[in-house]
Formats: sequence, C-alpha cells, structure tokens
Amino acid sequence: MTILCVRFQLPPTGETALPGLLGLLGEFTPVVEALPPDGALADLRGAERYFGRDAVELASVIRVRALALYGVDCAIGAGPGTMLARMALRDAAPGVTCAVSEEDAGEFLADKPVAALPGVGAATARTLCEYGLDTLGRVAAAPLSTLQRLVGAKTGRELHEKAAGVDRGRVVPNGVSRSLATERPFTRDELDPARHRRALLSAAEELGARLRALDKVCRTLTLTVRYADRSSTTRTRTLEEPTAHSAALTRVAYGMYEALGLQRARVRSLALRAEGLDPAEHSSHQLTFDPADDKLRRIEEVADRAREKFGPRAVMPGALVA
Repeated sequence: MTILCVRFQLPPTGETALPGLLGLLGEFTPVVEALPPDGALADLRGAERYFGRDAVELASVIRVRALALYGVDCAIGAGPGTMLARMALRDAAPGVTCAVSEEDAGEFLADKPVAALPGVGAATARTLCEYGLDTLGRVAAAPLSTLQRLVGAKTGRELHEKAAGVDRGRVVPNGVSRSLATERPFTRDELDPARHRRALLSAAEELGARLRALDKVCRTLTLTVRYADRSSTTRTRTLEEPTAHSAALTRVAYGMYEALGLQRARVRSLALRAEGLDPAEHSSHQLTFDPADDKLRRIEEVADRAREKFGPRAVMPGALVA
C-alpha cells in the first residue's frame, strides 16, 4: 500500500486551507495530486523507505499534523494504486485509515456495485446490470470477450482488470492554481430544490465573472454537494467548448444537479469549481446563429463593465435579488 487518498474535513467556505494542507503532504512526498475541493492523492513509495514507516503509519502522522496545524480532521484510504485508494476512502470515516492490500483487493471489490468503480458511468453500469453483471465480483468472473461485446474492446479490457483488482493508476502531481472555486453554504440544512438552484445560479454567475475578469475560460466544471451527515457527492462534466459564459456554466451546473436525483436531501452547501483554465484568446466559440445567445453575451459584457465600475452587486440576475 503506497498510495494515500485523503479527504480533508474542511468546514464550509474552508477551501482556502487546501493549499496549506497540500503543502503538509508535500513534506512527506513531492508526488501529490490535488483533488479539489477537499482531497488529494499522495504517492508514498519514497517516503516509506525514507521514514522507515509504511503508508498506514505515515497516514496517522499526516492526520495528527493536519489536526494540530489546521484544526482539520481527515479520512484516508490506502492502496497499491489510485483506484483502490479512492475506493478505500469511501469506507473510511473521519479519523480512520481504510487500507486495501493488493492481495485483498479481489475480496474487497467483490460485493461492491459496478457503479462504485471509478470511471464507470451511469450508462455503462446500466448496460452491465441488464446482463446481471451488477457487482464487481461478477464482472471479474465474466469472460473478457463478453465484456468487450457489451462495452467495447478497450473499455471491456480495462473494466475486467479493475474489477479483478488490477490497479495501474498513478499519481500525477499538479496544483490548484489552474482552477477557480466558489461555495454557497446554507444557514441551515436546506431541503428546498429551488434554493439549491438559486445557490447554483449565484455560484455560476460568480465563477463566470471571475473567469472573464482574468481573461480565462474553463474546460470542465465540478459540482460538490455536501450533506448534513458530512458526506458529499462530487460530479465533473467536460464542457462542449471552453467558456467563461455564465449562462453556459449555469446550464451545466443545473444539469449535474438534476442528474443526482436528490430526493429530500438535506444539503449543507454547494460548491462549483472551474478547472482546466486556459487563456480566453486561445479559445473559440462555435457560432449558433441564435439571437437569444448573442443577446445574452452582449448583456454580459455590459454587466461586467457596470460591476467593474459600481461593484459586484451592481448587476445580477433577478432571481438572486433578495
């Protein structure tokens, strides 16, 4: 077990502490991959030799330092690769390290639903379940040729390996500078979907304005929903084209929210993160010949100039006016 997947139990609007926590992980290994808004992957192969401790022992040291220096607890999953570390994290509670060894990987995965495997989307999971392959144990036991006929040659081969516990994932060092994030906490656990959508509209408007102010566009948008029990759900969607257009960001945010199918969920906060930032001058916009879209973009330009002169609340969507 050489890979740690760490989820920091950040308070609402506490994402600003993430760079410092990543720096803490960097004291143990330079191979750290940020997983905004509240997580990271760390490859401890060199650290195990240097410190003379295994990954689980180092995880305990990391947890103590995060509590002492930042007042932040964390849940940690450990595994031989990134996939197993991520899945182990789902079984870890705050203050606990869930470790999965390479020898125990098959048993650990066997009873888990196929949708729990990272990279398996709703459509693939639905196809597999229609043929009775609803658990990873059954997927691993199925003939490779069968899987390839159902989901394609490359996907079938990768799925067969992962379900059997073959974890080829690697940590790719990165940073949090190529992203922008904003969070909308509720004063109380919120059940009303209309208020959820209003918070998403506000967050998307802010992200769009910040991107345009920096002359940037984003390629992906990530939605994180935090619930009353401190659990969270994260979804990421690649945009049809890189954009800083608030209306486009709002549509994508609404789409991810609706896809979650939340039923009377007690939501504590909603966060949006724009990732894959590129200079706006390097992006292109596909013409739609839609007069409504063209009008929205012209209004957006005027609103940005008004906000720059009179403040961020000078112009806002009517739905956000209290």
